[in-house]
Amino acid sequence: MELAALATAAVPGLEPVAVGPSPDDATDFDSALVEGEDRRRWRVRSPRGSEASARLETEMLVLRAFGPAVRAELPFQMPAVAGTVRMGDLTTCVYTHLAGTVRELGALAAGGPRLVKDIGTALAAIHALPTDLVDRADLPAYTANEFRQRRLNELDQAATTGKIPPVLLRRWENALEDVSMWRFNPTVVHGDLHEDNLLIDDGRLTAVTGWTDLRVGDPADDLAWLVASNEPDFVDAVVAAYHEARKEPVDPHLLRRAALAAEFALAQYLVKALTLRDAEAAADGEDMLRQLAADIEEQEAEDRGSAEAAAEASASGAASREAPASEPEAVTSAVPVIAPPSVAPSVAPPSDPKADAEPPTDAIPIVDAETTETAKTAKNGEREVRSEPTR
Repeated sequence: MELAALATAAVPGLEPVAVGPSPDDATDFDSALVEGEDRRRWRVRSPRGSEASARLETEMLVLRAFGPAVRAELPFQMPAVAGTVRMGDLTTCVYTHLAGTVRELGALAAGGPRLVKDIGTALAAIHALPTDLVDRADLPAYTANEFRQRRLNELDQAATTGKIPPVLLRRWENALEDVSMWRFNPTVVHGDLHEDNLLIDDGRLTAVTGWTDLRVGDPADDLAWLVASNEPDFVDAVVAAYHEARKEPVDPHLLRRAALAAEFALAQYLVKALTLRDAEAAADGEDMLRQLAADIEEQEAEDRGSAEAAAEASASGAASREAPASEPEAVTSAVPVIAPPSVAPSVAPPSDPKADAEPPTDAIPIVDAETTETAKTAKNGEREVRSEPTR
């Protein structure tokens, strides 16, 4: 009822007759879908703290920067701001309702080639946006080297917690010091892209939401949620559709950086949980980091074993060729070297600490069964944690 009242204050003439929950980042926002007497629907987002309020105000700047001409060129819809209301230091925003529902990652992967192409095309369209959109909204813009340095600073911050397994610290530091990985062309980046911000209707991608972290930076960040999906065929198909629509030279390290971003999201989650003094979330973060470290150590051990077996087979074959002709040639079974995977194994990041909170019990009747579908991702049932960009 409180969100319905806020919507009434933000949108003149709105008379709510029904309200239902709307999937969102439950740590930072209270959200609802409100229906008025005229049967029009509105989405309400109310921040729970000053940081979330600042993100919401950023999103309003972004959405207003996307004029009609820019929106008309996009292969998807975007929300429009219908009104705002300020309560103390916090700003609540009301958006026009967009058709479509959030789908789980598994459902997206099973959605067929048309949906795959829609997702790849949407990614390409975002990365092809003019960078002056970001400049006009006074949002962060990073060169490739600045972005790498930012990641190094975040790694240092994570290391100070003393809770990151050494194998992960070494792995991430080595990746960040490999400057060849970070020679990319910065693009406009959504910055918070994952399945919860994609609306699907009749098997098609209809809208992209969640524009709180728009910036110019590494396009790989928008693919991290795909890499963490453990759906390799889906990832390959989306990336192929992306490159086809992008029509730019293929970045050979795009997926490696996306994998790094997916893994590092766990460290960001842990840092955020510790900052919020959320002991339960911090414990979850530590558990997932330990699991990731164990998976990586197992993969590295397999790779070493395969390399050693291949070396032994090669040496044995060489010795056989040098043996006297009168001796029978030894029969060897060479073991092929297993190349390191192009996409590193990663544990998908969790949802924010209270992402599974129940909707308010005093809500008036639900608007529509479809609109109440909760976004339960396939990343171990949890969502990637995003950190606020800094200039």
